[in-house]
Amino acid sequence: MTGLMSRKKFLLVTILGLLAGAFLYVALRSGPLAPVPVVVFEVKEMSIRPSLFGIGTVEARYVHHIGPTVPGRVSEVFVDVGDRVEPGQIVGEMDPVDLDDRLIAQEAALRRAAAAVQAAKAHVGELRAKTAYAESQARRFESLVRSGAVSRDSFEARQEELHVARSGLEAATANVESAQHEYDRLKSEAEGLSRQRETVRLVAPVAGLVTKRLAEHGTTVVAGEPVVEVVDPQSIWINARFDQLRASGLKEDLPASLVLRSRPSESLQGKVARVEPVADAVTEELLAKIVFESLPDPLPAIGELAEATVELPGLPPVPSIPASCVLRNAGNTGVWVVESKKVGFVTVELGASDLDGFVQVREGLRPGQRVVSHSRSTLSSGSSIEVVDRIPGVPQ
Repeated sequence: MTGLMSRKKFLLVTILGLLAGAFLYVALRSGPLAPVPVVVFEVKEMSIRPSLFGIGTVEARYVHHIGPTVPGRVSEVFVDVGDRVEPGQIVGEMDPVDLDDRLIAQEAALRRAAAAVQAAKAHVGELRAKTAYAESQARRFESLVRSGAVSRDSFEARQEELHVARSGLEAATANVESAQHEYDRLKSEAEGLSRQRETVRLVAPVAGLVTKRLAEHGTTVVAGEPVVEVVDPQSIWINARFDQLRASGLKEDLPASLVLRSRPSESLQGKVARVEPVADAVTEELLAKIVFESLPDPLPAIGELAEATVELPGLPPVPSIPASCVLRNAGNTGVWVVESKKVGFVTVELGASDLDGFVQVREGLRPGQRVVSHSRSTLSSGSSIEVVDRIPGVPQ
């Protein structure tokens, strides 16, 4: 009986020992005492090329609003949205009202003024001949009066005739000048009316594309109000916006990659044409104009959204790590550094970063150190770890 009890106790102790061992194994492998699976990255000294990412819209650098210079009613619009126009092409016409009648009347007045000039000149020619005859007669009578062949009264009569002839010639000459001035005035008015008549025709100033038709037949518009909008398709660019916090180094002539919303799989090359001197204070963004190296075919729609990635100059090689390694712990920015099979938190000072996810470490790390980039659970100083290549379910 005693032996039976001893065997039972031994069996019970054995079973309890196995259960304790199993519990300890589970605790050490998958329980709170188990090492945390982590993915590590070895710090490398590398040169990164920072990039700026921005969103913008396709715009035309040169937009021409074609409209009348005086108020009036639209008589006809000859083009529609999407049409191509050439320089000097008539795209529309305003109602001339009474301009045509005024031009006809002005031309008639101009012909009368021209006839008056010709008549005045003919009269001057006639008076010039009479004056010449009066001068010859005055000279002849002057010699006759000296010889006593004619009386003094006859000589003075000829002198009076010469004076009258010269006065008439001066008056006729003045009439010619007055008639000529009147002709010139009427001619200037006619030219002004003709130019005013030309402004009734709405003419395209450049070769371009019609993007808006803003008025229709019979619409009354004021001076300067556009009827048709024409853009130069060769001058399209991207009006892009960049976060002010990351836009340090943005300047002209930097290369850029452009992706249009309608062509998400196609990357187009361009460069920064200029950085606007005025930023958007509300959205805290810098504005930049980016031109295409070669215009896409077909041309994108004006107003289409586009993504712009501007490449900044490369930086000197320094220790760099993926941005996924960086975290905040107790208000400090740092990384978990692997020391044997445990981790310790190290505070770091970060520098520039790129769009590939790498960031420079100015202070705190040296090349060759291993830092945690991903972990299955939260780490703490002294946590045991197990280095793995990949953690299932955790994005790498």
